[in-house]
Amino acid sequence: MTASILTVDDSPSLRMAIKIALTGAGYAVTEAGDGVEGLAKAKGAKFDLIITDLNMPNMDGLTMIRELRKDPSQCGTPILFLTTESDDAMKQQAKAAGATGWLVKPFVPEQLLKVSRKVLGR
Repeated sequence: MTASILTVDDSPSLRMAIKIALTGAGYAVTEAGDGVEGLAKAKGAKFDLIITDLNMPNMDGLTMIRELRKDPSQCGTPILFLTTESDDAMKQQAKAAGATGWLVKPFVPEQLLKVSRKVLGR
């Protein structure tokens, strides 16, 4: 079965790069442009993995993760941060909010795939 991945980032070019990397590896990708849209899509469908940016308009990734983790149906879904932030305090906040892992932009497609496979258990 194909894993379904939701990507949430306010940069269309970055969403495209992520989508190309993931679909090339056989994953089904759904995109959202900010945390509000990401939250709505995550609540409307079941995803095997969510990859989100931290800094976005309308709702940031941290707030989106906190909201998702309040939903019992989302507590087992792995969530990866893909962000320019590399601050340890921010990583701790993300972990406390329920993030599974952290990747720093600019990302290397192979690294994204490696981490995605790891958290998906495939």
